Amino acid sequence: MPSLDANLQFMFNEYDVLDRYDAAARAGFKAVELQSPYPFEPEQVKERLERNGLRQILINMPAGDERNVPIRPDRRDQFREFVAQGVKYAEALNCPVINCPPGPAPEGAPADELKATLVENLRYAATEFAKVGTRVLVEAINTRDQPGFFVHTTSDCRAVIQEAAHENLGIQYDVYHMQIMEGDLARTIQANLDLIGHIQIADTPGRNEPGTGEINYDFLLPYIDSLGYEGWVGCEYKPAGRTEDGLGWARKYL
Repeated sequence: MPSLDANLQFMFNEYDVLDRYDAAARAGFKAVELQSPYPFEPEQVKERLERNGLRQILINMPAGDERNVPIRPDRRDQFREFVAQGVKYAEALNCPVINCPPGPAPEGAPADELKATLVENLRYAATEFAKVGTRVLVEAINTRDQPGFFVHTTSDCRAVIQEAAHENLGIQYDVYHMQIMEGDLARTIQANLDLIGHIQIADTPGRNEPGTGEINYDFLLPYIDSLGYEGWVGCEYKPAGRTEDGLGWARKYL
């Protein structure tokens, strides 16, 4: 059975951020993810996890205002500062994976230079996070929602990871984004299962709960399970109404 975690950046927005940990536990979740825990001290987040018997599955790397530091040749030092901050939180929260979004390509910047910078930075991050047992993931984002995003297909992710050639790198596969960009979800997940370290879900169009759009999650979630995927599936969707009222689709998995 797929192991679902609640994405607290998107879900339970009826509550303050730290109170979302309590709400997720009340709803039956055993694990959560939160892109940006950085406004809080690690101890504050850890206290909510322990109080509710939750696991923190994923956080994102700090991003900065421009959100593309990993691909900027002029921001290598800043990237290393972000890595250090991310390591601190990942270790404190015992977080198995961290997402390192490349961000949008600066206008006019040579693609080969951006890619070389990303590869170098990912290799550095993978080495540092390996010291605390956290795997670094790369996520492709659709160019409809985020035009110009540097990595926007599964094959893009795979190419960058293979070039970086570090065993502590993997793919964060977002079903919502990849349905928009490439479709063929089942075959693509199967073909890339060796690198997929985390999966996120939402339906499309709308990015709402599974069952509200065109993706057949009644097929896809059991199929992913049948492949032997052992990671977590993050519910990174925008609830169409009150979060708790839209969890009917998930009851059989919680």
